[in-house]
Amino acid sequence: MGVPVVLEGAAGAALVLAAETLGPARLAAAQALGRPVLAITGRRAATLKARAYDGDVARVVLPAEADTAWIAAVADPADDLSAPMKGPLRTEREGDATLHRAAIRLAKAARLLPAALVLPLADPAALAAEGLTTVSAAAVAPHELSPFDEIVAARVPLELAEASRLHIFRPDDGAEEHYAIEIGAPDRAKPVLSRLHSACFTGDLLGSLKCDCGPQLRAALGQMGREGEGILLYLNQEGRGIGLANKMRAYSLQDQGFDTVEANHRLGFEDDERDFRIGAALLRELGFGRVRLMTNNPAKVARLESCGIAVTERVPLKVGETRFNHHYLATKAKKSGHLL
Repeated sequence: MGVPVVLEGAAGAALVLAAETLGPARLAAAQALGRPVLAITGRRAATLKARAYDGDVARVVLPAEADTAWIAAVADPADDLSAPMKGPLRTEREGDATLHRAAIRLAKAARLLPAALVLPLADPAALAAEGLTTVSAAAVAPHELSPFDEIVAARVPLELAEASRLHIFRPDDGAEEHYAIEIGAPDRAKPVLSRLHSACFTGDLLGSLKCDCGPQLRAALGQMGREGEGILLYLNQEGRGIGLANKMRAYSLQDQGFDTVEANHRLGFEDDERDFRIGAALLRELGFGRVRLMTNNPAKVARLESCGIAVTERVPLKVGETRFNHHYLATKAKKSGHLL
C-alpha cells in the first residue's frame, strides 16, 4: 500500500517505506522529517558498484536531486542496461545497520523489491497521531520457525494418484499456507518417498517451458502413485522464495542476457531465498522423520538433514528439459550444484 511503518530496536527507531511503493508525497513527507537513506542489499549494491560497508546491506545516501524515479532506478534493475546509473553512489559507513536489515526483510516478506527508505527517528512518539504500525526489529530478524497448525485434511483423488489426501497447514504468524499431499497410507516408521516442491504458477499451472517445475511435479506424483504411497509437500515459495512478480522481473532480466542466478543478484536477492525448515516442520507434523527425497539438488538434502530429517536416499528427478530451459538447467547445474 505504500504506507510507512515504524521499526524499533535496541539501536533506536526509524520510519521505513518500501522503495517499490514509494510515492512523491510520502517521499516529501519523509524528507521533511530528516535525511533518509535507501537501504539495498549487498547483492544489489555489487551490481551498482556501491560500497556495502555492512556486508549484506548498503545504506545509500540520497543526493539532493533524488526523487521517486531516482529511487526506483536504484531499487529496480529493469533499466540498468538502457539507462546506466551515473554514480558513483555514496553509502554510509558509520552507525548501526540493524534497522536497515529489518527494513529489507519486511520488503522481502511483502514480496516487494528488497529496497527501503529508512529515516532514523529521534522521537518516534511524535508520529503517534499518524496511526502508523510499529514493528519490533527483533520480530523481523531471523527467528525460530512459527508453529504450524493443520487446518483440515480431505480425500482428493488425483489423476496420477487416486488414493490421495490433501492436508492444509497454516503458520501461527499469518504467513502463507502450505500443503501436503499424502498418497496412500505411508508407514511412519519407514523412510517415505517425498518431494519438497516449491510453488510455480507458470510451470505447474500454465505449462511454462522455461523451467522443469511442472514436469517434476507430475513425475513425482506419478511415481508416488505407482508405488502406492508418498508425501509431496507443496510449499508456497514461488520463484525460490522471491514471489511471482519478482520472478517475472528475473525472467525479464534473463531476456536481457543474464542467467537465473545473475538475475536474482541484480534484483538484490540471493540465489535461493526459500526456507527449507518449513518442509522439515511439516514432515514432523505428519509424523515422518526419514525420507527418500526426490530431488536433483544436493543442497536440499543437506538443508533437510540439518533440520533433523534423515534423508536415506536421494531419488533423481530428471525430467522436463526443453530447448527453452536448457540454459536454465545448465546454470542450475553449474552454479547451484544440481545433478542434471
